[in-house]
Amino acid sequence: MSNTLTIAIVQANLVWERIDVNIDHFTKLVQTIDKSVDIVILPEMFTTGFSMNAEKLAQTMQGDTVSWMQSMAIEKGFAICGSIIVEDDGKYYNRFIFVTPQGKMHTYNKRHLFTYANENKHYALGNKQLIFNYLGWRIMPQICYDIRFPVWSRNRDKYDLLINVANFPAERRDAWTTLIKARAIENQCYVAAANRVGTCGMGIYYSGDSMIVDAQGQTIATALPGQDRIIVGTIFMDNLLQFRKDFPVLPDADAFSLL
Repeated sequence: MSNTLTIAIVQANLVWERIDVNIDHFTKLVQTIDKSVDIVILPEMFTTGFSMNAEKLAQTMQGDTVSWMQSMAIEKGFAICGSIIVEDDGKYYNRFIFVTPQGKMHTYNKRHLFTYANENKHYALGNKQLIFNYLGWRIMPQICYDIRFPVWSRNRDKYDLLINVANFPAERRDAWTTLIKARAIENQCYVAAANRVGTCGMGIYYSGDSMIVDAQGQTIATALPGQDRIIVGTIFMDNLLQFRKDFPVLPDADAFSLL
């Protein structure tokens, strides 16, 4: 187990529905990240923007984007993650993909589809949570809208780090930053949240406000709004365990079952 985990969040503008252009841009950005970093986090649908054009833009798990993630992880020696549009067995998913330098992959399909934007009409619903182990850290991934649902995020001492990748509009930026801290505080966990910037093809502006926060809701690192930025922060397992011991909130949480 590693006591520390160094996280880099890549907050970037996404060119609408241009997979090749976005991959090229992220290649240049990721190449600048030091190899001492353990995990690099990219936004939701980082190759396309939050598009409902699933049939045109979807790739398979054997496609160019997953291959790119694998090659970057191997070359740089850190894990890389984000969500893309995936076609799987005739269905389309907004899928989070986490690739390790050893070639192992963890995937999670977005549970809460954003009906306000008709995401539910174009993508299949995820039906299970994912918690996986990396370098001794228990990690739970989520995608954007998932962060609004505390029941889905409830931690009964099952995870240490919540990762959320998003296209969260600037008009709701106060909700975004509040929800990040709320999920950290109520679940006594670290939260690393990666959001995009720029204006999408639907004319919606995104300010970013990517951040890493600790279990008390204190900011470890945050990105200036509206700009391409890479932020880096280190989180500490001993600090987290000590805080949970000193202030044991999780054992008092209400019990319930999901699905």
